[in-house]
Amino acid sequence: MQAANRLQKALRTSSGLSFGAWQMLPGSNLSRMIARSGYDWVLVDTEHGNIDDSAMHESVAAIAGCGVSPIVRIAANEGWMVKRALDSGAHGILVPLLYTPGDAKKLVQSAKFPPRGQRGFGSPFPMEQFGGPTGQEYLQQANDSLLTMVQIETKEALENVDEIAKVDGIDVLFVGPYDLGNNIGHPILDGVIHEELKNAIAKILQVAKENNKKSGIYCISGDQARQYADQGFHMISVVGDVVSLQTHLTSQLSTAKGSYVHSALNMAKGGASKITGAYGR
Repeated sequence: MQAANRLQKALRTSSGLSFGAWQMLPGSNLSRMIARSGYDWVLVDTEHGNIDDSAMHESVAAIAGCGVSPIVRIAANEGWMVKRALDSGAHGILVPLLYTPGDAKKLVQSAKFPPRGQRGFGSPFPMEQFGGPTGQEYLQQANDSLLTMVQIETKEALENVDEIAKVDGIDVLFVGPYDLGNNIGHPILDGVIHEELKNAIAKILQVAKENNKKSGIYCISGDQARQYADQGFHMISVVGDVVSLQTHLTSQLSTAKGSYVHSALNMAKGGASKITGAYGR
């Protein structure tokens, strides 16, 4: 199973670097499109995304079928949500809004089979997302083959980050910069990251290193992702479907409007007698 978990394999390389993408819109065709774009992992967002339980199952299967790791961000640190995500065949879970080491320990209990945890066994679905091991093999290997990741995005989690990092079974400390900024009183406005938020992000990175854990962070562009990769982060989201779609649609419309105005001005000046192109004559 570990061989099928592309994100886990990437995190275990010498650099530990892995790039992923964020899916907030439902649809297995969209999942495959993102997965085939070259990323190591695709996160299926059931916290803020428009993705319900059924759509999550379909997307996880589609992503895994492309040889890419499906990661599910659940909506809250609830045992039944952990169970549903992992039972769909997710290669890992990302859990938002932790506050204390106790929250992290509770999560590990939900994510691991006995004797390390309390996860129940019985779903017929996850095996397919790892190349088809038997149910018995999945039960025996899952604890070491699945990733348990926590978001450090509250003031309390930042204060407790060293103790959270020490919890056995937590694999990645993942920075949620927007909520973290909000919760420490320095929201990201117009793309500007306050110095105290930069220091908080640096602290999480350092604590992860000191505790032999991997670090991750949410980004909204390739340039930003490169910046954090250079700083030493490992699990880095590059972009998401909604942001990409909005950005591209807006950019292309702006270009089209600019071209139209330019052509109209030229015609008014006598600089052009006709519009050429696919719809020109």
